[in-house]
Amino acid sequence: MADTKYDWPSAEEASLIGKSHDRLDGLAKSTGAAEYTYDVNLENQLIVRALGCPHAHCRVLSIDTSQAEKVPGVVHVHLMRAPTTDEDGNRVAPEIECQGELIAAVAAETEAAAAEGVQRLKVDYELLDAFVKDDDVQAAEAAGRASPGPGRVQLEREPDDDVEDIEAFEAAEIERLLGDSAYVVEGQYGVEAITHCCLEPHGTTLQWKDKRLDAHLSTQNVSRTDDGFAEALGITADDVDVRCEYIGGGFGSKFAPDAWGIAAAEIARQTGRPVKFMLTRDQELKIGGNRPSGFVRVRLGADENGIVRVWDSQQWGTGGYGRGGVTDRVVPYVYEPKNVRRSSTMIKTNFAPQRAWRAPNHPQGCAMSQTAYDDLAAKMAADSYDIFRKNLENISSGQTADVYADQMKIAAELMDWKNLWHPHGKGSRQGSVADGLGMALHTWGGTANSSTCLLKIHPDGGVESYCGTQDLGTGTRTVCALVLAETLGLPVEAVRVHIGSSTYPFSGASGGSTTVGAVSESHRRAGQDALAKLLPLAANKLDVDAAQLVARNGRIHVDGDPSRGMTWKEACRLLELRPLELTASYRRGDKSPLSNEGVGGVQMAHVTVDTATGVVRVKKLVAVQDMGLIINRKTAESQVYGAVIMAIAYALFEQRIGDPDSGAFVNAELADYRLPRIGDIGQIVVHLHEPQEQRARGVIGLGEPPVISGGAAISNAVCNALGVRIPVLPLTPKRVLDTLRNA
Repeated sequence: MADTKYDWPSAEEASLIGKSHDRLDGLAKSTGAAEYTYDVNLENQLIVRALGCPHAHCRVLSIDTSQAEKVPGVVHVHLMRAPTTDEDGNRVAPEIECQGELIAAVAAETEAAAAEGVQRLKVDYELLDAFVKDDDVQAAEAAGRASPGPGRVQLEREPDDDVEDIEAFEAAEIERLLGDSAYVVEGQYGVEAITHCCLEPHGTTLQWKDKRLDAHLSTQNVSRTDDGFAEALGITADDVDVRCEYIGGGFGSKFAPDAWGIAAAEIARQTGRPVKFMLTRDQELKIGGNRPSGFVRVRLGADENGIVRVWDSQQWGTGGYGRGGVTDRVVPYVYEPKNVRRSSTMIKTNFAPQRAWRAPNHPQGCAMSQTAYDDLAAKMAADSYDIFRKNLENISSGQTADVYADQMKIAAELMDWKNLWHPHGKGSRQGSVADGLGMALHTWGGTANSSTCLLKIHPDGGVESYCGTQDLGTGTRTVCALVLAETLGLPVEAVRVHIGSSTYPFSGASGGSTTVGAVSESHRRAGQDALAKLLPLAANKLDVDAAQLVARNGRIHVDGDPSRGMTWKEACRLLELRPLELTASYRRGDKSPLSNEGVGGVQMAHVTVDTATGVVRVKKLVAVQDMGLIINRKTAESQVYGAVIMAIAYALFEQRIGDPDSGAFVNAELADYRLPRIGDIGQIVVHLHEPQEQRARGVIGLGEPPVISGGAAISNAVCNALGVRIPVLPLTPKRVLDTLRNA
């Protein structure tokens, strides 16, 4: 409503937001009652299994389905990448560019029959050269797999007007600055590609009802995947209902129906039966999404105080056969000297195309940049903390240097940095075990996405909200309920939240840490708009000015005098027979007092390294994070814990391994794709940084930022322990031992 002043209650006035609350769906999830897409089984449904291409690079010459069709229980064989004929009558064999790409799908009465049908498919392939060595830029260039990527040069000193060769001037200026530097660091750093590895694989269970598609889809984009289905199937979005009550992991890879979702709908339409089509585990790892690799050669120059004045880097990596890779915009990361030259090379490999992975590009950029700053500290025999603090004068971030400085102080106290710190490689050892400290900083946007809330307040006092958002496990349902309960002065359990359907009012995808801000915006606005209509009715009954009334503790009463009022239910009876219904919306990018963007964080790691076995263990990791105003402290802390665990995973364990000869993804099963166990995690200490000036900014997204700097912090801690840099993440025992052997 145009005349409503939207705002948040002060920390002193707030009764619910900012406190710790259990998830509303916590019991359902922990007991197994929550129904995920994988759990949905429809009457008379068919089970689909698909043939993933066994080769990393080939052409499909022919597909013989005859034997598959004879398997008892097989109902339908659906071709996904079969040869076609062009307009001139020529046979066109589709090119497959990664192992696992789906070629054909078999629908059957049982999973076993579908699997046997897949085994009976006979496919003729023409093998082509495969390339997967994304860490070797020279090999990529020799194989014709490298292409120039974006780059940028910025210098304090501008060339004179008569300078014709700008590139030569820039190169000479970079060399001059490096030559004038008191300290120069040269190094090579990198981060391997990893997969999404969602606990619940990608997929859908769906059926057609009277020419309408009803799809249970494991998605982080409920409100827009109906468009994806509709466009591919030749129908309109209002003929599609996408549902996702619960999702078992979605970190940026589940925004679309994907080829398998469209295939499921086509099979269901052709057979007239419901269909369940979920990827197998190896297919999930191969084609369900991956985070691109990044490697970099760096030269930096610093003055006598350790402040970096010049940065020169060349980076490369792969986003699969779609090229891509880590963007040059995140190198250097957070810290950005006034003189920077950076270039990039994109490498095309025979892996599936990259997809957004929690804080896209930022974890790699941090690990490719702030390791060099730590190496500067090592070269100066300085405390890394001091070098990181001094360089706050040159940052490019959504957060301020003062906030980072405060967060560094807090993290250092929680880590006991001053007492534990030792110069690189100079700490005492217990036998073969050395310990070390490392730190890193990060930034993120976290703006609120677009969102609309339909709010219904019933004459009996019941409150319901409808919003086409989704809960990735972050506690979105609970946030919606908390915001409305706080606004209407009710207990959380008095609010019924409906999410997870594309038939509900639109809300943006859960990506970029935008969801909590989005639903907080729409639900707070809806709640305040509802009070703007309800309070005048109560005021008329109480014979007071509506501006004097507040909604608190299940009552509507005069502010400061709870006795002059009525219960919530009594107030709702004034609605008479019709419920109060209204919608409230927020559009992404609009300036608002309820939400904001731009956060920062600091993470510090204390590790041990066994120089005899190469095993790295995290003893303690401290994460300090701001996010503006906190809605639910418990789920906010949970977000940070989960992100830190993911950082430990990619820092020490996770990597996609490709066979250099065949291009095969050799560890595409959970038995081989190493993830951390409970004993690998160590102590995690979370501090949510919410001083009043940050709280006053409103809600800012939290999902992505705490996953960013943990990898770099752990790498720096290992370097501090050993005195030598293990240049590429993950820091596997083999890499540790190889580096020590060659040091």
